[in-house]
Amino acid sequence: MTNKSSPQIPSCTWSRPIGLGWDKPYTVRYASNVDDGPWHGMPLGGFGAGCIGRSSRGDFNLWHIDGGEHIFKNIPACQFSVFESDATSSQAYALCTEAPEDGSLQAWQWYPTSKDGVTGTYHALYPRSWFVYEGVYKAQLTCEQFSPIWANNYQETSYPVAVFLWTVRNPTNAPITLSIMLTWQNMVGWFTNALKSPEIRLRDDGSPVYEYQPRLNESKDNFNEFFEDTEYIGCILDRLGIGEPVQEGEGQWCIATRKDPNVEIFHHSRWNPVGTGEDVWESFAQNGSLPNYINKTPAKEDEQIGAALAVRFTLQPGATLQIPFVLTWDFPVTEFAAGIKYDRRYTDFFGNNGKNAWAIASTALQQYQIWQQQIQAWQQPIFERADLPNWFKIALFNELYDLTAGGTLWSAASERDPIGQFAVLECLDYRWYESLDVRLYGSFALLILFPELEKAVIRAFARAIPKSDDRRRVIGYYYTIGAESPMAVRKVAGATPHDLGAPNEHVWEKTNYTSYQDCNLWKDLGSDFVLQVYRDFLLTGADDVQFLADCWNAIVETLNYLKTFDKDGDGIPENSGAPDQTFDDWRLRGVSAYCGGLWLAALEAAIAICDVLITNYQGVKNTEELTEQKSIYEAWLQQSRPIYEQKLWNGQYYRLDSESGSDVVMADQLCGQFYARLLGLPDIVESDRTLSALKTIYDACFLKFHDGKFGAANGLKIDGSPENPKATHPLEVWTGINFGLAAFLVQMGMKDEAMNLTKTVVQQIYDHGLQFRTPEAITAVGTFRASTYLRAMAIWAIYLVLS
Repeated sequence: MTNKSSPQIPSCTWSRPIGLGWDKPYTVRYASNVDDGPWHGMPLGGFGAGCIGRSSRGDFNLWHIDGGEHIFKNIPACQFSVFESDATSSQAYALCTEAPEDGSLQAWQWYPTSKDGVTGTYHALYPRSWFVYEGVYKAQLTCEQFSPIWANNYQETSYPVAVFLWTVRNPTNAPITLSIMLTWQNMVGWFTNALKSPEIRLRDDGSPVYEYQPRLNESKDNFNEFFEDTEYIGCILDRLGIGEPVQEGEGQWCIATRKDPNVEIFHHSRWNPVGTGEDVWESFAQNGSLPNYINKTPAKEDEQIGAALAVRFTLQPGATLQIPFVLTWDFPVTEFAAGIKYDRRYTDFFGNNGKNAWAIASTALQQYQIWQQQIQAWQQPIFERADLPNWFKIALFNELYDLTAGGTLWSAASERDPIGQFAVLECLDYRWYESLDVRLYGSFALLILFPELEKAVIRAFARAIPKSDDRRRVIGYYYTIGAESPMAVRKVAGATPHDLGAPNEHVWEKTNYTSYQDCNLWKDLGSDFVLQVYRDFLLTGADDVQFLADCWNAIVETLNYLKTFDKDGDGIPENSGAPDQTFDDWRLRGVSAYCGGLWLAALEAAIAICDVLITNYQGVKNTEELTEQKSIYEAWLQQSRPIYEQKLWNGQYYRLDSESGSDVVMADQLCGQFYARLLGLPDIVESDRTLSALKTIYDACFLKFHDGKFGAANGLKIDGSPENPKATHPLEVWTGINFGLAAFLVQMGMKDEAMNLTKTVVQQIYDHGLQFRTPEAITAVGTFRASTYLRAMAIWAIYLVLS
């Protein structure tokens, strides 16, 4: 608790007046999609450790404690409160602008907002956020919140911890006494599915879903223990009867602070968080104290208990004090289907017995200042770049929220996986992991900042490609269009899986969870895999030849499999007319610009990989096989390249495909060319044609789509009109595709256009209540689809090409 000047909040943060609502926040396009409303704040917690979220009105409302599961609910007893008094008056408020809807905690006073909504400001720049309280207290109060996340950090980034660093200054000419209280409800045991291995059903949009029943409010046998040592003091929130091995949902919470001779610390280890709240509020509101009540009695059936910690101090005129609080949790096990359990990554550093919340809290209180410095050192070079506007820096960092809040998994290390296995959900509505088509753009953030985690994901795909799963299932797309569905095999050997599985089965082992389309028939996934393998090798130093070797057999297998869809023998696999690629409501027929271009780029990447392995890989006893494989890819490429031009180039842009007769301008038609140039491979199309296509896309899909107010729609006619006014995907603005397109524009020297497009999409997200739940798709009528979407981290692709 050092005396310091007021904290420096970066000039580039997303900010909003505390408690100010939204007049017309965007709402979901389909009723079955998740729509929590706009009260989302920056998440707190390490990758794969579970996370919590606190909104700009001050409530803790996001609870991703169970890996892959989503709970959005204000738990009112989890709260900061501040008492203040001087010679003339005193006041105390819980620092949330909304009183509980259930009528609990009626003794508490809730933080006011004035008529214009400004009694302070919330700032967010992931992984840090700030509450600056103004106009209510006489003291100047700022609370900085963060978790220890910074680039290339594979230890602290996994910790289940939130630091709350309070900076308090007395600007008056008289002493002020203040007390800061943190209250927390004992929620041990709540965050696990009461339904083990639930049945899968089809939702109205054709997506597979399963029921999730968390054990909210099941607190029997929970107890709270006051704890202190020579340096720290706090409360551990625990449960009786936790044995070994620990089960999912079992473990501890902890709230703690540092001892200091300048402050008094009070505690209450057992109060009723669903009553009036007077058991803590009466003494706190009177003089900032708590009764120092210690009671370890476990909760009875239907009883709830909370813990409280308060720090009281007096500030002389002009004085400043910093007070750290930490919140930690230790729930070491993630369980998928019944009996399929993984320890979380942080257990490599703290153990897996579920009794380490205090050890994590002590570490945090010892190291939080170092963590703060590490975060600043990572972000500062980007802050200092004059060529990047502030709005871009804000979105660049804040879109990383998904690495924490995206249902993230990060398993403990093993001999096979020395930093564990990693995965992020496609989104909250399509709840399966690391969809390969989506991460073609969405994985740039992970690649740039945590390259070893990125390679771990790709290795998981490489392992999955040879495997098969003969279970048969219906395809959801046919369900949505009212047609009878063919029965499809879940996973064909040699096919690149769409995803790495879902939280209710066995992530990393049971792949291809989605059944909206038959992903064994998709024409982009194999190419996506090859391109990401070579990209991850090249852009992480081009020296991890073992990574290429680990993926090589899967590359050969998936390209051979994909080539079987070249039905006419012209060299390029054809799209079948079913939606068989990432735009999975959009029928492409014959050779398509999107999938065909990815195929060409993937062949070039495979040839480059052959060269690296022939030259550098010591494990190759005989290079003849590699040389032969290279010649096969060269022959395919030589045959394919002219076909792509002949069938698709129309003199201005590349046609959607060769057989549908569509004249639509597809925004992502040249994704393959973007990747080829990004990876230093030969252009798959001439640069003048690339520029012509990009200018056409920019004009037709962006400027002519509602006067450029929303971003680039996926596909419009050259005059900006829809080919089919009732179409879904062509008329949506996909945030990640737009960021990918912007990166392509930068790559081709169209930086002004790129930044104009990017800024428009960023404004759609951050001006309409979509912050920290960025959707896949936005429409021109103010609706969205698929929140908390992986592809939006493609904004880091723009940063990459700008750098």
